[in-house]
Amino acid sequence: MGTTVATNALLEGKGDRFCLLITKGFKDLLFIGNQSRPNLFDLSIQMPKILYEDVIEVDERVIPYCENDSSGDPEKIKTLPNGKKIEILKKPDLEKLEKELIELKSKKNISNIAVLLMHSYIFNDHECLIEKLGQKLGFNHISLSHKISSMIRAVPRGLTTTIDAYLTPCINRYLESFTASFTSEVKVLFMQSDGGLTSINNFRGSRAILSGPAGGVVGYALTSYSREEKQAVIGFDMGGTSTDVSRYDGKYEHVFETLTAGYIIQAPQLDINTIAAGGGSMLFFRAGMFVVGPESAGSNPGPACYKNNGPLTITDANLILGRLLPDYFPKIFGKHQNEALDYQGTRKIFEDLTNEINDYQRTKQLSELSVEEVALGFVKVANEAMCRPIRNLTEGKGFDTRKHLLACFGGAGGQHACALARSLGIKKILVNRFSGILSAYGLSLADVVVEKQEPFNIYLNEINMNNFIIYQIKDLQDQCIKDLVEKENFSPDLIEIEYYLNLRYHGTDTGIMCSPHIYRASPNDLKYTDFLTSFLNRYRTEYGFVLNRDVYVDDIRVRGIGKTMLKDQNLARVSCRKEGKLEAIDSKDVYFDNHGFIKTRLYRFEDVLIKDTVYGPAIIIDKNSTILIEPDCLAHLNDRGDLVIEVLLETTEHHLPTSTQLDITQLSIFSHRFMSIAEQMGRILQRTSVSTNIKERLDFSCAMFDSNGGLVANAPHIPVHLGAMQEAVKYQIAFSKENPIKNGDVILSNHPACGGSHLPDLTVITPVFYENSDKPVFFVANRGHHADIGGLTPGSMPPTSTKLWQEGAAFKSLKIVQNNVFNEKEIVEGFNAPARFPNCSGSRNMSDNLSDLKAQIAANKRGIDLITQLIDEYGLKVVLSYMGYIQHTAEISVRSLMKNLCSRCDFEKNDLSCFTAQESMDDGSNIDLTVEIDKKTGSAIFDFSGTSYQVNGNLNAPKAISLSAIIYCIRCMLDFDIPLNQGCLEPIKIKIPEESLLSPSEDAAVVGGNVTTSQRIVDLILKVFKICAASQGCMNNITFGNDKGGYYETVGGGAGAGPGWNGRHGVHTHMTNTRITDVEILENRYPIQLNKFSIRENSGGLGTYNGGNGLVREYIFREKLKLCVLTERRVFHPYGMAGGQPGSRGRNTLIRKNGKHLNLGSKSEIEVDSGDLFRLETPGGGGFGTKKELQENTFDEFLNTQVIQSGSLNQYSYNQQSV
Repeated sequence: MGTTVATNALLEGKGDRFCLLITKGFKDLLFIGNQSRPNLFDLSIQMPKILYEDVIEVDERVIPYCENDSSGDPEKIKTLPNGKKIEILKKPDLEKLEKELIELKSKKNISNIAVLLMHSYIFNDHECLIEKLGQKLGFNHISLSHKISSMIRAVPRGLTTTIDAYLTPCINRYLESFTASFTSEVKVLFMQSDGGLTSINNFRGSRAILSGPAGGVVGYALTSYSREEKQAVIGFDMGGTSTDVSRYDGKYEHVFETLTAGYIIQAPQLDINTIAAGGGSMLFFRAGMFVVGPESAGSNPGPACYKNNGPLTITDANLILGRLLPDYFPKIFGKHQNEALDYQGTRKIFEDLTNEINDYQRTKQLSELSVEEVALGFVKVANEAMCRPIRNLTEGKGFDTRKHLLACFGGAGGQHACALARSLGIKKILVNRFSGILSAYGLSLADVVVEKQEPFNIYLNEINMNNFIIYQIKDLQDQCIKDLVEKENFSPDLIEIEYYLNLRYHGTDTGIMCSPHIYRASPNDLKYTDFLTSFLNRYRTEYGFVLNRDVYVDDIRVRGIGKTMLKDQNLARVSCRKEGKLEAIDSKDVYFDNHGFIKTRLYRFEDVLIKDTVYGPAIIIDKNSTILIEPDCLAHLNDRGDLVIEVLLETTEHHLPTSTQLDITQLSIFSHRFMSIAEQMGRILQRTSVSTNIKERLDFSCAMFDSNGGLVANAPHIPVHLGAMQEAVKYQIAFSKENPIKNGDVILSNHPACGGSHLPDLTVITPVFYENSDKPVFFVANRGHHADIGGLTPGSMPPTSTKLWQEGAAFKSLKIVQNNVFNEKEIVEGFNAPARFPNCSGSRNMSDNLSDLKAQIAANKRGIDLITQLIDEYGLKVVLSYMGYIQHTAEISVRSLMKNLCSRCDFEKNDLSCFTAQESMDDGSNIDLTVEIDKKTGSAIFDFSGTSYQVNGNLNAPKAISLSAIIYCIRCMLDFDIPLNQGCLEPIKIKIPEESLLSPSEDAAVVGGNVTTSQRIVDLILKVFKICAASQGCMNNITFGNDKGGYYETVGGGAGAGPGWNGRHGVHTHMTNTRITDVEILENRYPIQLNKFSIRENSGGLGTYNGGNGLVREYIFREKLKLCVLTERRVFHPYGMAGGQPGSRGRNTLIRKNGKHLNLGSKSEIEVDSGDLFRLETPGGGGFGTKKELQENTFDEFLNTQVIQSGSLNQYSYNQQSV
């Protein structure tokens, strides 16, 4: 069985009440999470609600053993199975905890608990003690983090544990009710998110979220993939609210930590990527573009044709086009659920939308569109939106999309499969005979799975394999076999065992779960090279190269599989037609692109027999779906009775637009295509880079530009890169008048005077020549953060720099490739140049610099190839025209926004609405802004005259940062998505005085401007337009290290409140969204004990809506280190708005081991000793509106969206935004 009980309970907020028990000092850890926000441009920062109702801090502590900072007490030091040690600082105070738990049950009536203790993934004694206490006290359900997920990282493990505590009691009640209806004992198996079945007793909430979709993956995997042909399959499951995309090549692809429904879940799940595009996706016409979703009509009210006052959706568009047939649809709609699909009512709504669109067409002197052309336009845009994740899932991982089979299922997939396959270059589609119920069918084919996993944290080599790893594998195998035999009643001959090691290169964070590259029947036969070879092969496939580094074992995983006997081959076969021919049951007019209405034959699926051929156009009606066979396609049954559709790509006439005149449907499609190019560039960069910053933190942006350097598409959106890269490209174009850019050249630049932000962000620019063009027709570029480029300090971000040369290597315009030759000599000289200056070093990691530059070059090459393909398809003039149209679309939206803002002005001057505001930095410098908006045209002047002179420090911000801040604020003030490109700045003129804080001289230090001043510019722009109160206005940059290495992090604070929302506590805002390093990773890799990480109570400003509270983060140093602090808002409060009170200022305090307290101020560099404690208290956000009564700042109203988003693509997007 599969069940949606867990999914529905999570979405509807109807799980069980429970209390979280967590190590003292970390009561807010799961609320803070990784401190990033899910939507960069959402000022209200809506997050999924916290699931626990109460928190109890357990006074206990375990930390990794450190010889230089140890009590030496053998009773406290424990040796682990991998030979490593931990030290117990404090055992849990069970007597105190017992009193708290008794009060929890008696006074609050909470009878379920979740337990998360630091480092319990590898030392679980303390959690087990709490479990025994909870059982003694009669708690109904106890979720222990080490049992739910025995992997390192406290936050994802803890969130997974809370989901388990929230959902498992609901599942248990459902199962009790379900089994009570049987008079005798019945064996029931349930599908888990990993694609395996499990018994009732082992079915848990944390592994049930994707129970339904997992069945579909198993279904298509076992019925579509041929072991003989070995053609990989793309699963395409299009339903009402969303579409699931996955891939199968003979083995299931699992992910072990993913963002699902807004929650990080650390448990094995099939890599099912859910996108918010389905039959119920709503249709909009915005700023001259067709927009599909992500909003969905859901099942209630549903599409307009359901006769329940729903909005227009893709389902309605297919109805208008004749692809859905009311006569052959069940009559279950309307008030009494007994009416047919409403064609006439739907057409009337479409006519109204068409009239709106034609009004726009007339203003642009374009021809009017028919209702059918509008409906088809939305379908084409939806198809392109669904192609993007499929390309990313395949080509982004090194696979050719065209070489796949498309397995289509779900109620809506059959109407779009031919169009998608044609766009992707896929020649064959398979529609299973049970496609409408394939998820249920997959359940019957699945095997029973028992998994055991343990963390191990050891290097992979022959000695460790023979002395440690094999013994752990044997132990886990014995546990799996025992469970399958004793609990699932399998005989040993029906059990298969799979062995996995979770491997990663030393110094990286990305693990790959690897099985042996050849079959081994027993653990005794395993060799370390079996796993090493598998790891190297998979790493090379996904990333294009391997590294010369040690490989590390994070986890050991054993998967026991109890083989079920029912297989797809055992089902009855479909008959072969022996006489007569297939007859159509009807014919209908169906609308197709470039054809208009065509008489289209209708067939019933059950009437189609083997040897029948159905030529398009045709519609095949199944009991649960409608399958559209487009022109130039044909369909037949295979020997299992599944429908095979051949897309005749070589005979299809491509009727692509040859006119440069605007077509608004093509405008939306080109927007997707341009973004797809930028996204695929990013995938190549991530695959081929070697540094942690680019490969794992994803601190990069990729973009394409027109021939003048104007931004066309940028993906993804790192706030401080928005708009800044185009300044770098424009500088190179201007510079090329003296030093011409030729085909085969690639340029490196990072200088702040040339469009750079700060020196570690290296921009690589490549011109795009087409055929015999004498100058570039486009440019592609990417900007990536290099971990070190020399200078005063490791990491190239010195907090006390006063000159640019102290911050590392600077490049204005260096041709790192010339005539297709990589100029390594000049590059190395450039990276070593800082060593000429006092106290400075050249790059401390030259090999990574060179490797990442090559990856950046490769990413641009991918962009050039894709742009060339696009030009080959459409022609150069068409592509150039649509590039301009895309930019103009953004310009229209911004002009409209500016006009709407006029009502907020401070005063008027003729036809100008005027705004003015000022912000002060902690050193007394000020940033002034006056904005004048032309009420008629929406043009605006942003004038920063009056801003202070540049400072003798590093808070100076290059011009590019102000551009990025302006574009960021514009996007935040819009309530819908727009293309972020050159058009956003077209209505805006920016005035910045030279040699000021915002336009410093060429030799001025700027590293602090990128990470602190940028935040204050955003605060100022939002202040001038009276949008919301100030957020923390800082990134709280903390660095510590010594000769052995260093560490850098940024820490969140309070978000500003606004009209209708409370500010979020403890989160990164505006120009950064960096994830915080997990406490267990931090303590394992660095000589640090994190003593506290919690919300800074009462630090948010009060108001009608309260500002968010800041954070408290306490570091105890375990050896002698240098501490560097670069912060802001330690002198001036974050402002409140509309009568709201300001947020609290931040504070940096060093507490020496002897108890002496030191106030470090905003910026400091100081030596610390073992036992010293640094307390970071980050600013709160300002309040909004006059405070009327005391109210708690709560976030429980923020519920999940109705689409369960999951999979590696969703996680990649989330990670990319969290930079």
